[in-house]
Amino acid sequence: MSDQRAAGSAAFAQLGEQVRAALSERGFSTPTEPQRRAIPPLARGDHALVVAPTGTGKTETAMLPVLDAIARNQAENGPRFGISALYVTPLRALNRDMRQRLEWWGEQLDLRVDVRHGDTTDYQRQKQANDPPDVLVTTPETLQAMLTGSKLREALEDVHHVVVDEVHELASAKRGAQLTIGLERLRELAGDFQRIGLSATVGDPAEVGRFLTGADESADETCEIVEVDVGSKVEFEVREPEITDEDERLAGELVTDESVASHVRAILDVVDAHDSTLIFVNTRQTAEALGSRFKKLDANVGVHHGSLSKEARIDVEDRFKAGKLDALLCTSSMELGIDVGRIDHVVQYSSPREVARLLQRVGRAGHRSEQVSHGTIVTKHPDDTLEALAIARRAKRGDVEAAAIHDGSLDTVANQIVGLVMDFGELSAMRAYDIVTRAYPFRDLTKSEFKEVCRELKGNRLVWLDEENDQLEKSSKTWQYFYANLSMIPDEQKYTVEDIASGSQVGTLDERFVVNFAQPGEIFVQRGEMWRITEVDDDEETVKVSPIEDPGGEIPSWVGAEIPVPYDVAQEVGEMRAVAGPQFERGAPREGVAREFTNRYPTDRHTASEALSQLDRHAETEAPFPTADRIVVEHAANTVVVNACFGHKVNETLGRVLSSLVGQRTGSSVGLEVDPYRIELDVPAKVNGQEVAEVLHETDPSHVEAIIELSLKHSDTLKFKLSQVAAKFGALRTWEGGSRGPQISRLMAALEDTPMYDEAVREVFHDDLAVEAASDVLRRIRSEEIEVVTTGGRTPVGSGGRSSGRELLAPENADASVIQTVKDRIRDDEVILFCLHCEDWKRRKPVRRVRDRPACPECDSTRIAALNPWADEVVKAVRAPEKDDEQEKMTERAYKAANLVQSHGKQAVIALAARGVGPRNAARIIAKLREDEDEFYRDILEQERQYARTQSFWD
Repeated sequence: MSDQRAAGSAAFAQLGEQVRAALSERGFSTPTEPQRRAIPPLARGDHALVVAPTGTGKTETAMLPVLDAIARNQAENGPRFGISALYVTPLRALNRDMRQRLEWWGEQLDLRVDVRHGDTTDYQRQKQANDPPDVLVTTPETLQAMLTGSKLREALEDVHHVVVDEVHELASAKRGAQLTIGLERLRELAGDFQRIGLSATVGDPAEVGRFLTGADESADETCEIVEVDVGSKVEFEVREPEITDEDERLAGELVTDESVASHVRAILDVVDAHDSTLIFVNTRQTAEALGSRFKKLDANVGVHHGSLSKEARIDVEDRFKAGKLDALLCTSSMELGIDVGRIDHVVQYSSPREVARLLQRVGRAGHRSEQVSHGTIVTKHPDDTLEALAIARRAKRGDVEAAAIHDGSLDTVANQIVGLVMDFGELSAMRAYDIVTRAYPFRDLTKSEFKEVCRELKGNRLVWLDEENDQLEKSSKTWQYFYANLSMIPDEQKYTVEDIASGSQVGTLDERFVVNFAQPGEIFVQRGEMWRITEVDDDEETVKVSPIEDPGGEIPSWVGAEIPVPYDVAQEVGEMRAVAGPQFERGAPREGVAREFTNRYPTDRHTASEALSQLDRHAETEAPFPTADRIVVEHAANTVVVNACFGHKVNETLGRVLSSLVGQRTGSSVGLEVDPYRIELDVPAKVNGQEVAEVLHETDPSHVEAIIELSLKHSDTLKFKLSQVAAKFGALRTWEGGSRGPQISRLMAALEDTPMYDEAVREVFHDDLAVEAASDVLRRIRSEEIEVVTTGGRTPVGSGGRSSGRELLAPENADASVIQTVKDRIRDDEVILFCLHCEDWKRRKPVRRVRDRPACPECDSTRIAALNPWADEVVKAVRAPEKDDEQEKMTERAYKAANLVQSHGKQAVIALAARGVGPRNAARIIAKLREDEDEFYRDILEQERQYARTQSFWD
């Protein structure tokens, strides 16, 4: 301890007398670990990356040496016109506590600290330009605008220090890639300056350090990495609540099942046992669903997520900080350092999916540098629990995922070329290339790629390019584009949700949710309350609502991809199966195996036993266990499940390869659904598991990238990305009011051989897929490092993924969860809509997006057949001028399906989308008199079960 105190004294001794006096007044006698280790190199002027959890004094770690250097410089040389330090934060509004601390230090040292972001008034901006502060706190996007203002450019010439907060968050985003070039543009103005990064725990701090300091090889030697061990500062407990008699009573009150009631009760038990609790969930949908259950029980819990209005978020933040709320239910909106006061416990509802996410969330508890942060992970089903156990163990060991840096994003290059032209008016293309490639994410950008981007910008009239003289200049569109595209965050239309009674804003809804769901009369949950839609105003982009008390509403389908489970986490789940499986095969009791798991992982016997129940049941089937190095392919009815413990991105990649190649073999469409442990394929009846296993064995690993790119060509994912990228290239001029929707299909063909298409594909590969890792899996299958086995029928493990999607709200009936599952599944299933009148129009849509009365947009006919998503051969049969007997039968069935849709609308589409329900059975179901909608779905379910029992006679 005396050595540590001496090292602490030595750290503070690096600082000037003024700062040391202020430290004493502030009550800081002993530095935190990051301060002790980072202040000496920072005081020397070195670049540094400080990696430490929330609450360890990272802001002061960075700013004390910076403020000290500025104060000493002014004492020696007098005040100067200019900004000496920039503090860049990804948060739009700096947390109020941090701002007050920085302003306090400024007052003590006679330095001015000011803030500039998108909401800063014109008057304040003018004042900052005429009389710049010593330290300016800003966002990456506002820095872009500052680099082009004549007075601000003069002020920025004096920058000696740049601190980038939450650099891990920026490193994995395009706005971070944009910032790295922005810092190189700043270097053109100010010369070399000290770069300091503040980061939560990351798996590759040296790589994040290079991201911060640039592609200059010498920067590696001067960037000090100060990494605080977090494993000793966190404690986790993983538990799946045991269902009690109270939960059975609570289930009736909450209109849900006992399992979900036990989750709600267990979370509230944790809240009751602590003074201030953060409850993290993974999606806004879950936040709203869980929040509505808490509200039903009058629990003193606020709801906080990004779709709520700014006023609503600030209100719950202030009430929680003041102790007026016992807990705050939140999404990733609370991961970054928003100031909500002291937190003494964190609950994570369901697996956090990533080690880094768990550490960041639980790290918010304690909020004192020497205090251990405590977190409870409440899990819901076996996959969820095993995954959470793996993540908790890896978090304690510090096995954190690497930051996924966006290397070479071409739309960022396009955006920054325009920025450089704004900076300089004109400059040589080679100088622009040199500046861009000094930024670490663009170190490998080739000159030919850069030239292609320049030519594209010239074609879109955003810059003038004189290739003969190697010159870039402003054009008539440069200024307009630049200020419309300060951010690399894609523009997505948001609808304001307005309470019609009070006129106040409730929150926002994504455009796709409004298009798919928001009709007058529909019910949804937001801010933990039920709302009925009264009016949708597309011109004003407003959804008007009125509050209701009915608990039977639906949850909004929030837009946003599921947090992907990494490869290493999924592999550890596979390793757990490999440990438990053989024991169950030898007849070991579940209690004994569970006891072994409690010794290895932070959990109790009940939770471990529940997590292992799926594996225990699997052993009874005598089917092989899927593990980290064994893929089990199972086949039943029209479904093949590839059990593969490779995580979301690898499974998504392998799934696309399998669906493409199996589709080519059969000439039919193949449906695809993945989770971290399964690839589920909806296949034609003639395809079995053995054929899918053959594809895994026979596919050349070097062909994966080409197969995937080909499969993406008609995907909505690529179209959506391409529209966003095209906007950043100025090909879609959104500031001129152009609508993306109708243009997207034409865009694909027009842009295929452009940098925009290349970038859209690169971004899909980066965000959603793992081509290299999937290729490696296929290589290991060929070398027999990974075993591939097949089994007939569905297994407990193979079916386990379906149970994880259960919603928190359900009807009151005894079999509510089953009926709700059927409803949810059919709503999410796809159908082919095909016009039998013109025979031209054909669309693939999820059932939930089908209108009540489908009609052909080409010829207005209502004779629309609803077909299975793999029924392309039916469309071919209808269109065939001469038909064989089989095609005649297919055509007849299509007309029967169309007649049903014409008579009964969406109800017929729902019935026809069910498994094994053809036109004749669908007509029978529709014709039956019944009291409520649930009876309709019960009849569908019964027909599906009948089909499953008798399918072998039909195939």
